[in-house]
Amino acid sequence: MAEVNHEKIERLVARARRKDREAFSEIVRLLMNSIVALTYRMTGNREVALDLTQDTFVSAWEYLSSFRGEAKFESWLYRIASNKAINYLNTVKPISIDKEVDPPDQSVATPEDLYTRKELRQAVLGFMRELPLQQRLTFELRFYRQMSFEEIAEMTGRALGTVKTNYREAVLKLRAFATAKGWRP
Repeated sequence: MAEVNHEKIERLVARARRKDREAFSEIVRLLMNSIVALTYRMTGNREVALDLTQDTFVSAWEYLSSFRGEAKFESWLYRIASNKAINYLNTVKPISIDKEVDPPDQSVATPEDLYTRKELRQAVLGFMRELPLQQRLTFELRFYRQMSFEEIAEMTGRALGTVKTNYREAVLKLRAFATAKGWRP
């Protein structure tokens, strides 16, 4: 995951709040992949993730004036995206997993490696869809986004202890899942 320049984002946000569309387009360019990844791991469906990502940025543009700057802009944006994913998941069942997952770098992998990676990614996505929504979101933000528990609590509006419990429960379930698959935890 590429490191995001938070100062640059904040400068762009300040310009975007003054209705600078070019600044907002740059924010979209810088944060698009992170939002797609979040919504994809939440829903397990690439097309839905792309739609939710688009909805996220449309909402962010519409409500940019309500962003108070008390937290990082990325946290605010993740909150919008995660709420959209949760709303989607609450209205659509079951969750489908795309056949195609992000392709690994094929220049350094054998066909067996490619198959194993694809199988592992599919298994992890399958595991993720079995988690309760709040555990799934917490795991996504902590593991993949590397957000602190405090940032996750602030973003989700949940107590710090609840966030830590959700993460711990998700990790325990992942270990049990890996053990059941015969993988070393």
